[in-house]
Amino acid sequence: MRIRAITLRILQQFIHDRRTMALMFIAPLVVLSLMSLVFNGKDYEPKIGVAGGSEVFIAALETRQAEITVYKDAAAGNAALKAGGLDAFIVMKGAQPEVMLEGSNPDANRAVLRTLQEATQSPAPAGAAGGSVSPQPQISYLYGAEDMKMIDRFGPIMIGVFVFFFVFLIAGVSFLRERTTGTLERLLSTPLKRWEIVTGYVCGFGIFTVFQALLISWFSIQVLGILMTGSFGYVLLMTLLLSMSALTLGTLLSAFAANELQMIQFIPLVIVPQIFLSGLFPLDTLPLWLQRLGLATPIYYGAQALMDIMLRGKGWSDIAPDVLVLAGFSLLFMVLNVLALRKHRRM
Repeated sequence: MRIRAITLRILQQFIHDRRTMALMFIAPLVVLSLMSLVFNGKDYEPKIGVAGGSEVFIAALETRQAEITVYKDAAAGNAALKAGGLDAFIVMKGAQPEVMLEGSNPDANRAVLRTLQEATQSPAPAGAAGGSVSPQPQISYLYGAEDMKMIDRFGPIMIGVFVFFFVFLIAGVSFLRERTTGTLERLLSTPLKRWEIVTGYVCGFGIFTVFQALLISWFSIQVLGILMTGSFGYVLLMTLLLSMSALTLGTLLSAFAANELQMIQFIPLVIVPQIFLSGLFPLDTLPLWLQRLGLATPIYYGAQALMDIMLRGKGWSDIAPDVLVLAGFSLLFMVLNVLALRKHRRM
């Protein structure tokens, strides 16, 4: 009888907690659907540029699952490769194709090499001028190298993911505790303005995020040996901006949680989709609406900038747009934090 009473009480708690019910029954379906879209996306089609190629070679490439762009000169193709518009650029030196791989994405590299192997080993397409396809290509890399490890490719993304995740969780739970213990209400009863309270909390938590970003970045590069070709200062800058966006988002969402459990419930709905759309998988293989959704997440911009710095050695002019976007996310979340505090101020 007593066991029955306890069981009924637990069931009633769950039934009346709509957020927990949604997490148990709806969130898994959302995450599984997202995983299905990511893992069952179309095969990656490499973007290959060609200059000075024979009609036979170009025709052989075009029959493969690849996006081929023909350039009039090598300068235009090299510029497109450096800008990230191509996965590989091929220049014909006599009968020998010289292939420059962008190199920072092993999946794209494999797709390009597979396409080239199929093209060079296939017979000439019907109707093409000439009698044979070009010989085996000579391969070089713009970024990275043939022996680049998977940790070098995914390391920059995971640095951004871990920084964002832990700051989001700790900041959200800590700010929630300030509210549940009554500290926030006492502050709101003082002459302090809401924006001053939010700014103070962000600065206070932000000091610790500086040390966390520095530690994670240093450990990943110096201890784990993840490939680093750019400036460590820029890596630190991007991890700090990711931390600030995670900090402000965590404090914002904590306003809609009644306890630590409800705060943790935001993880599969807020963090997990961002991880899938951060660049771990090529966005080109996903549906268009899902690609656009990825462009609305902070982790995406942080991960792309970290890859540009660590893998491609790019500088300020290349990462400046990502810096501005992450700063904009942080500012937006701070403004929303100020508005969210209205519901907690006693009249």
